[in-house]
Amino acid sequence: MTDAILSDEELERYARHIVLPEIGGAGQQKLKRARVLVLGAGGLGAPVLQYLAAAGVGTLGIVDDDHVSLSNLQRQIIHATDAVGVSKAESAKAAIERLNPHTRVEMHLLRLDSTNAGALVARYDLVVDGSDNFETRYALADACAEKKVPFITAAVGRFDGSLTVLKPYEKAADGRLLPSYRDLFPEAPPPGLVPSCAEAGIVGALTGVMGTLEAMEAIKLITGIGEPLVGRLLLYDALACRFETVRYGPKPA
Repeated sequence: MTDAILSDEELERYARHIVLPEIGGAGQQKLKRARVLVLGAGGLGAPVLQYLAAAGVGTLGIVDDDHVSLSNLQRQIIHATDAVGVSKAESAKAAIERLNPHTRVEMHLLRLDSTNAGALVARYDLVVDGSDNFETRYALADACAEKKVPFITAAVGRFDGSLTVLKPYEKAADGRLLPSYRDLFPEAPPPGLVPSCAEAGIVGALTGVMGTLEAMEAIKLITGIGEPLVGRLLLYDALACRFETVRYGPKPA
């Protein structure tokens, strides 16, 4: 495809990718062709957007209807102090354009729910979740499953994080469908059981760790390298600096 041809400037910009045998020029072209939807330009979405733009992803869609507030800046590092009061999507778009003019940004200034998720997801090759509530995650996960779009989702709280990759429309080696988000979390916890970041607090760098891991999984999926976290839930304990991986599967028929 002609739109994936890399210019001399891009060859220099992505030189450290291109010398990797696992990525090379072909992998960089895949990144340039890729269309990735990122839900939220907040704590998780900030590093996802920054690293995917820096990596050369051709089109990034940003879903966010919120505005930058001063308390966001402790963790949402894509936004600067002078962006307080500005739409998060617009602030993130400006930051991405400064970082990499080769990345096209599509803004979706809306609140994602079950009524609009499907049509939006269908326009992209991959979806990365940076939301902060179960209702939105279920809507996004269901839409990705229906449209057969890979879904990367992470969650954070205080000093802990989790991450997984979902492709429930594909089959495992044993012929069974791979697990869905609802296999992992059959139902949302009761209201009030999981406090928000505003209520419980959060270490800003934790969102950077988990968002960066999401970006890495996205790069793996786009270029077809490595083993994505499909059927595996990565757990991170920041205070102990400990990672654990838990395997999970589809619910029994």
